[in-house]
Formats: sequence, C-alpha cells, structure tokens
Amino acid sequence: MKVKHILAFIIFGFIFNIIGTLFKIQHWPYAGEILTIGTLIKVIFGILLILKILTTDKFKEFLNW
Repeated sequence: MKVKHILAFIIFGFIFNIIGTLFKIQHWPYAGEILTIGTLIKVIFGILLILKILTTDKFKEFLNW
C-alpha cells in the first residue's frame, strides 16, 4: 500500500471523528459508534504508516512518487 493511500485513510478517520464529535455535541444517535469507527481507522492506518516507515530502505522509495 502506498503512503498516499495510508494518509488518505488517516484523513478519512479524522473526518469521521469530527462528524462523530458534532453528533455528540448535538446529542444525536450513533455518535459513539461514529467516534469509535474514526478512532479505529486512525489507529489501524497509523500503525501501517509506522510499519511502512520502519521497513523502508530509502526515503525516496518511502514516498512512492
């Protein structure tokens, strides 16, 4: 998986967290589930990003450009 895809999923997780926070403030249903999904997305793809950084030999290859 390329780094730009991993970063896109992390941004997607942040968007889920923002939406979940807005749901929580408004006391709308499913706010907790949305926050949990967003957090899990960020954790999973954050770990993938760390593994990608640790297993890359050269920095230029890490960027996948």
